[in-house]
Amino acid sequence: MTPTPPDSHDDNALRPHTYDGIQEFDKRLPNWWLFTLYITIVFWVGYWGYYEWFRAGPDGPKEVTAAMAQIEAARLASAPATDDASLWKMSQNAVFVEAGRATYVATCVSCHHEKLTGGIGPNLVDQLWIHGGRPTEILAVIDKGVLAKGMPPWGPVIGPKKAAEVAAFILSFHREGEPIQKQDAWVPIVPVPK
Repeated sequence: MTPTPPDSHDDNALRPHTYDGIQEFDKRLPNWWLFTLYITIVFWVGYWGYYEWFRAGPDGPKEVTAAMAQIEAARLASAPATDDASLWKMSQNAVFVEAGRATYVATCVSCHHEKLTGGIGPNLVDQLWIHGGRPTEILAVIDKGVLAKGMPPWGPVIGPKKAAEVAAFILSFHREGEPIQKQDAWVPIVPVPK
């Protein structure tokens, strides 16, 4: 078979093979189809490189974990009761802990220090508690305050949801069932002059 020159190619020529009694025209693919194919191949290489070679894109399991944390946070936020069990669950949810950290930084850092180790106010990361270390007792102190000792009632200022988030943030530094020791009073840390 001798090749035919391009200018003498017949547009209605049929291919020599037959499949199930069907013959095809011997035509070139349209340019728009070829460009779509080439663009798709380039996109695939870029997509594969972004997610698989360079690992720059979000990971599937991490996305699922973050979405589940958001769903759990919404479910816990809609729960009307704030008992010990629900506050412990909130303290294990990254969304609640991060929201509580933001509120803590805005309202509590000046007295309890950035690392919750105390200053003017008591240490919040040890097992010594003045007003009780159960989650509901911590929430009550945040909500109602202790005016005799200088702790303002934050409940009316920040609201019950944010108060629960701050309690969850504080509880994230503790384990459920850890020993709670009663302390009569907090002795503020006095900075030593240099």
